[in-house]
Amino acid sequence: MSQNKKQNALDVNDKIAQSEAFISKYKKQLIIGIVAVVVIVGGTFAYIYGYAKPREEKAQELLGNVMQKYVMKQDFENALKGDAQTPGLTKIAETYGSTDAGNVANYEAGICYFQMGKIKEAIASLEKFSTKGDNTISAQAVAALANCYAADKQLDKAVDTFKKAAKKTDVPALCAEYTFQAAQILESQKKNEEALALYQQIKADYPESPLCANEEYNGQVLGAVIDKYIERLTK
Repeated sequence: MSQNKKQNALDVNDKIAQSEAFISKYKKQLIIGIVAVVVIVGGTFAYIYGYAKPREEKAQELLGNVMQKYVMKQDFENALKGDAQTPGLTKIAETYGSTDAGNVANYEAGICYFQMGKIKEAIASLEKFSTKGDNTISAQAVAALANCYAADKQLDKAVDTFKKAAKKTDVPALCAEYTFQAAQILESQKKNEEALALYQQIKADYPESPLCANEEYNGQVLGAVIDKYIERLTK
């Protein structure tokens, strides 16, 4: 293998590792956020209309049980398959897929599969998740799918999906992060012009994001992270 091919392989593997690290870093926040949304949405529905639909109510109850019993303890295998008293995420998604809670079960199943290293299964579950509804939650789910595509070395799909995730959220820091991950993958593919365009977009559109904040060391201003990536591709 030539030196360039070796470097390309290393670059791609590095971006894949970063994608895996992203889900690992934020998995607890994503899990807690999803549970909170399920509870709030269910409570609001009941408050406004005076009752909750039986299937939705049951699905929320089952999802809450498996989240508390297994997911929050990071027992991903049992979270997926459940036990005699507690149906697992796959069963909830299959039985109550038309409900909001059943839809969330698809997302949670995808995250569990990813944590177990079962990337194909993670992709299958996350692709079933409906992105209609709360934009921030939908964006997180789309970004998780993008990370799975990257881990599966479906890099073009990963780039497109990260771009979709960035468009799904109104949170500037998340828009910048998802766009940045798309740019990094493009750079690993030696698509430098496309990567540079995204780095410049981040600097122009999300100046308040952490990626655009100046770093300091021993009292010296070192510049923003995004500037280093732009500079590297404009030399």
